[in-house]
Amino acid sequence: TSEVEMVGRMKEECCFVTGAEDDKGKGREMRYQLPDGQVVKMQEEPYRAPEVLFRPSLVGSEEMGVADCLVTSIMKSDLDLRATLFEQVVLAGGSTLVQGFGDRFLQEVRQRAPPHARIRISAPPNRVSSAWVGGSILASLATFKTLWVNRSDYEEHGPNLMHKISL
Repeated sequence: TSEVEMVGRMKEECCFVTGAEDDKGKGREMRYQLPDGQVVKMQEEPYRAPEVLFRPSLVGSEEMGVADCLVTSIMKSDLDLRATLFEQVVLAGGSTLVQGFGDRFLQEVRQRAPPHARIRISAPPNRVSSAWVGGSILASLATFKTLWVNRSDYEEHGPNLMHKISL
């Protein structure tokens, strides 16, 4: 919808991520003009909104932040794969375009990762749609077709069917 697109534009133009202890930009007033001419004044919102990605507890969520989620996932993988996974992190999705996201993410991953880990994070310019593109490529592979679930099977067995598919 147009409202979602407008909020997305506002996020892209106004929001920024600061370092974990960085106060740069905090407290300054920012103005954003809406399509109808109204002006929205913001002070804390441009840095507090994306901060939730790193500290979900700010909004009462018990979920992990993005850096915790990445490091926890990698550390649960096979020991032989961990170094490779730390070296092949790719940012994807529109929220990763927020100014300062990549630097903050790298800083937090370094704090949580094993001391010897080499961390490499790629930030492709087309990352708004890269998850969708990757999914479409995966879905087009012949080897992936064995994992497809058609509508009639899903309607017959329900969501539990997903647990029965062997990878």
